[in-house]
Amino acid sequence: MPYPIIDSHCHLDFPKFNPDREEAILRARKAGVIGMINSGISLKGNRMSLELAEKNEDIHAALGLNPDIGREGNDDIINSILAQIEANAENAVGIGEAGLDFQDCKTNEERQRQTASFEKVIEIAKNLDKPLVVHARMAEAEVLKLVKGVDTVVYHCYSGSLETMQEIVDAGYYISLATLVCFSEHHQNLAAKVPLENLLLETDSPFLSPRKGRNEPAYIADSIPVVAQVKEMEPAEIARDTTENARKVFGI
Repeated sequence: MPYPIIDSHCHLDFPKFNPDREEAILRARKAGVIGMINSGISLKGNRMSLELAEKNEDIHAALGLNPDIGREGNDDIINSILAQIEANAENAVGIGEAGLDFQDCKTNEERQRQTASFEKVIEIAKNLDKPLVVHARMAEAEVLKLVKGVDTVVYHCYSGSLETMQEIVDAGYYISLATLVCFSEHHQNLAAKVPLENLLLETDSPFLSPRKGRNEPAYIADSIPVVAQVKEMEPAEIARDTTENARKVFGI
């Protein structure tokens, strides 16, 4: 019996879905997925997210700026994306993903560029009073300092420490756990400790599949029993509460 669930972060616009995008959306619905937040990270991705949301009542666009573009992109590209986000924000349920990824930042200069771009996205989210979806890899605490003052923040695909997670939750923000929770002990520990009222579930598809091959929104269903087990709760409760959280965060 599928549980109604919202996939709070996916990338159906990515080329990996080109062969069977419509079929993947249908499979998600069949698996109980009643909403998908499609997160753009580039000019083309944001445009496609808006198109997907326009065509499908259960797909909602978030408009973002990939941290890699923030680090490597020229100012023209970055400014075009920022302008695109502002111009289309009324058709989006959130701003992001955007943030810091210190895994690939080799120099202070790269970190500074990435941070400067992220700060501009933060300002847009604040000015428009939209939830901010953050990407924070090896920079969870740094991101938390920067986003203070934003009303609603979702740490997408959270993989940091339990200590920083507690600080994020204490700030009233949300932790979104990807389908990594199906096979990662660290993520199961995070799931056990995060308060249910601060938890969202996501696939981050096409990445992080709990099954062989590409991930897709339907596979969010695999996370529910795993999270239920580590929290010693009923799967139906996990699905219901994380879905309610996603509705509240994104106003859907």
